Formats: sequence, C-alpha cells, structure tokens
Amino acid sequence: MSTTALVWLRRDLRLYDHHALYEALKNADQVVIAYVFDQTELKDRPKQDRRVEFIWEALKELKTKLRQYHTDVVVRHGDPLAEIPALVEQFAINAVYCNREYEPKTIARDGYIAASMKEKGVQFNTYKDHLIFEQDEILSQNGKMYNVLSSYKRTWLAQLSEKTLAAYPVHKFIKQLKPLKSQYFPSLKELGFAKSNLTQLKLPLGSSGGAKLFDDFKRRINDYKQKRDLPAEKGVSQLSAHIRYGTVSIRELVTFAHEQGSTGAESWLAELIWREFYSQILWHRPDVAEHAFKPELDTLPYPNHPELFAAWCAGETGYPLVDAAMRQLVQTGYMHPRLRMIAASFLVKDLLIDWRKGEQFFAQHLLDYDLASNNGGWQWAASTGADSLPYKRIFDPVLQSEKFDGEGRFIRRYVPELAELPSQAIHAPWAFSANDRRGALFVSFLEGTDYFPPIVDHAEQRAAALALYGASGDEDGED
Repeated sequence: MSTTALVWLRRDLRLYDHHALYEALKNADQVVIAYVFDQTELKDRPKQDRRVEFIWEALKELKTKLRQYHTDVVVRHGDPLAEIPALVEQFAINAVYCNREYEPKTIARDGYIAASMKEKGVQFNTYKDHLIFEQDEILSQNGKMYNVLSSYKRTWLAQLSEKTLAAYPVHKFIKQLKPLKSQYFPSLKELGFAKSNLTQLKLPLGSSGGAKLFDDFKRRINDYKQKRDLPAEKGVSQLSAHIRYGTVSIRELVTFAHEQGSTGAESWLAELIWREFYSQILWHRPDVAEHAFKPELDTLPYPNHPELFAAWCAGETGYPLVDAAMRQLVQTGYMHPRLRMIAASFLVKDLLIDWRKGEQFFAQHLLDYDLASNNGGWQWAASTGADSLPYKRIFDPVLQSEKFDGEGRFIRRYVPELAELPSQAIHAPWAFSANDRRGALFVSFLEGTDYFPPIVDHAEQRAAALALYGASGDEDGED
C-alpha cells in the first residue's frame, strides 16, 4: 500500500541536512512539506514583526526551490492542534515527521498532537535536528544534568564523533516529494502583519542567506576570538537568527568549527556549546522559564522602579554604551552578544530591576529569540542561573565602554547626539564636563542635544546591589 508522510516544518526551514525530511523521504512513498503560522503564538505580536517576516521570507524561498521539483510547501495559518489533523485528513497522511522542540509549551503541544494522531492510527515521529546533543545525552557520572559549563563542555567534546555530526543527505530521496500544484501562500497582510525594516537591514534571508553569511564567516573565523567582543567590528558570525530558525544546519556549523581547529574556531565552538548547555538546563528544569535556577534567589526584593525600566527600554539611561545597545535592539531586532551582557547587568545590578522584566523585553524584540538561550543569558547576568556570573561581579558600564568601544564608534552609530564628542569624553560625558579643561565648551554642546546625565550613580547602585544579594562591605569583582 502506498504511504504518504507529512513533514511539519518548525525551526528547520531548509531542504538540506534535515533529519525529519530525510527520514520521511526514505520511509514513505510520497512526502508533503507543510508549515503552520501558529495563530495562538502570533496574536500578541506587533504588526511589524521581524520574526514573522524572517520566517515568511524563508518559506518563500523554500516555495521557489520546491517548485523546481514540481511540488510546493503547504502553508496554513491557525492553531497547529487543529491544522495538523486537518492536513492529515486532506492529504491522507499515514505518518507525521518533525524535528523535536524543547520548550515547555512546544513539548505540551507535540504531546497533544501525538495523542491525537495515535487515535487516528497515524504515526507521529520526532527527531533530533537543531542540537548536536539533546535531553539526557550529556549527563554527569552520577547521571544528573550539568550545572557548570566547563564540565558539560568537556563531556560534550568527548562524545563528539563523526556519527553525531553526520549529515542527512536529503538529496538522495528528493524525488519522493509528492507532486503538487502551486499552493496558496499567504501574504504578510493576510497573516495580520506588515513589512518591517528587515530587508532594509540587509540581513541575507532564507537558507541561501544563511549559506552566504556562513561562507563570509569562514573567511573571518580566525579573528573571532579577538573581535567577538567589539560591537563596532564585524567580528561575530551574524548567524544567530539563521541558527534559531534552522535556515542553516547546526551539524554543518559545528563540523566546520571542530575541523578548522584555530583559536577563533574553538572560541566560536564554545559559544555553540553554551547554546546547548542552556537547552539542557531548560529541558531538565522547565521551571527556569519563569523562576530562578537558584531557588534562594527567586524572590529577591528588586525595587523595580518603573521609570528606570522605561528609561532602559528607550535607551535613555545616560550611559552611552547601554543606550546604544538598547537602541540597536529596538531599531534592528539584534543586539551584539557582549552588549547583551552589559545591558542585562546594568538593568539588574544598576537599576535593580527583576531580570524577568528584561528577559521579556528581549523576547519581544530579538529576531534570534530563543527561550533557552535568552533565559540562560539573563540568569547568568543576574547571578541567578546555572554557572552564572557571581553576584559580586558587577559590570561597570563606563569601564566596559572604554574596553570594548574605545573610540566610541558603536556609540556614535546609535547615539548620534554624542557623535561630535571626542573619544575620551564619549564613555562618561558627565565626567568630561566636570573634569576636562574644555568642559565649558562641552556643557554648551550638551545643552543643544537631547542627551542627559546618568539616571543613577553606578557606585551607589553597586553597593545597593551587593546589599540586595546579601553581601556587605567592600567586595572585589568590579568589571
């Protein structure tokens, strides 16, 4: 009897090295590829949502590629709990194939659909695809999850092999795709959205865009360790959104980094391992999605002054590098990795705002938003997470600015009010005004701008943060 499989795309928007698609093509006589814009998840998104547009562009490219094989991607807009069963009925599907997701909500969703499929006599098959190691594959010698990255990393690297990195050659079975006429493809407007500034940002989109960025990074990877913390430099891979939505293969990225073996490649591979470390934390401890990993720090009495939080969100704190970081996020949907740490530390330990508020703001704006990584990063900065920044270490926003944007190039890009300032003044304009012999000229310049003095004093807030976390006296750890 002829069998037809449905491949349900989620965060794997490509047609190569795709585990679920490979298994479906290998095992079924015909394969239908589908994507569901989840109405339950999209209903609260802003009208110009870069994430929706990124997915839409990736699907549009998939559609073009699939037409070359006389088939198409079937796109639906609704609740997957209803749409997947409907697609099963429409195409007389015998088995559903998809790659696993690990967030509490997606686990519950997939469990419900798996039960629904079982009642219909339809198999529901899931596979590992966007992680190298998942769930319980990396455990300590006593069979428990790792709380410390260094130990996790050693075991992760020890278990890495050709088998774990082996690609899934979809092209061998591509002719198994079910022939389909051109399918309905909703416009952004029909989905309830409008064009954002995504294309203006010139980020290459779709799997072809991911390949283009990866090829570019391959030429720069040797410099990664030296440049990765410099927001004004082209030092990072720029692949984070493509990794998030699977328009690149994580196996391909890790294989290259591991085989290349330079200091830069090893440093980048360590960042990819951080991503998997946070994923295993969320898998074993789904409560961290809303609570501190360290229970004793879950109810810290943050003052949570709303006017300070509003200033941070708007990039109007008076600390130029923090403001530049926040404006980059709001304007582009991206924030440089080093700046994510600085902005998070400033919110929690200078403004004394609950890390969950900052995590949610990032979740609303990041194009590359991933629950495990976002949550892990925020809990690291807030000293509440696994292997997190010790609470005695508090980033000094001025020292960080001088160290990682010494000439103020990044600040000038996003805080144009300060563009005319000399480099020695741009990191702490208020101090320059008070101490520099040209201070009078600076005050005159400042009066003609919309910029302002800092909303808090770092030294005072550092002491308050140490008290909040239960420390006392002079503590080492200023960064």
